[in-house]
Amino acid sequence: MIFTKSNWIKVSILSLLFWGIVYILPSNLTPQALALDYDKEILIEADFSNRDLTDSSFTKANLRDSNFSNSNLQGVRFFATNLESANLRNTNLRYATLDSARLVKADLTNAVLEGAFASNARFDGAIIDGADFTDVLLRRDEQEKLCQLAKGTNPTTGRNTRDTLYCS
Repeated sequence: MIFTKSNWIKVSILSLLFWGIVYILPSNLTPQALALDYDKEILIEADFSNRDLTDSSFTKANLRDSNFSNSNLQGVRFFATNLESANLRNTNLRYATLDSARLVKADLTNAVLEGAFASNARFDGAIIDGADFTDVLLRRDEQEKLCQLAKGTNPTTGRNTRDTLYCS
């Protein structure tokens, strides 16, 4: 194709239309985030706030003091991950793998962990105000420790934290 002035104008107009549509699309029509692999990475104090990390993997990563606040972490793999003092406020951790994760002093305020697998996870000193633990697989001793801290109602699901942990 020979690019004449007329063809360049047509290409420019089509290009403007394309990019205009891309930027104007409502957020619910934009493509899902690609799953990312951060396995075994050292990401101390990393900022992952306000991100869609659906199905990403952080297996055996060091995420101490990292910020995941307001992020979509649905289906994320945190197997044997160090999340000590991590900010997980207002996160969607539905169906996440937290098995053998270290959540010592992590802030899980208003997090939704529904259906997460947290066998052998450690929550010593974690903040769980308003967190939803519905159908989370936990060790009995961790569940009992969390019940001593449990308070509040999750603003997303409307469920009481103590009820989701089956505290007596």
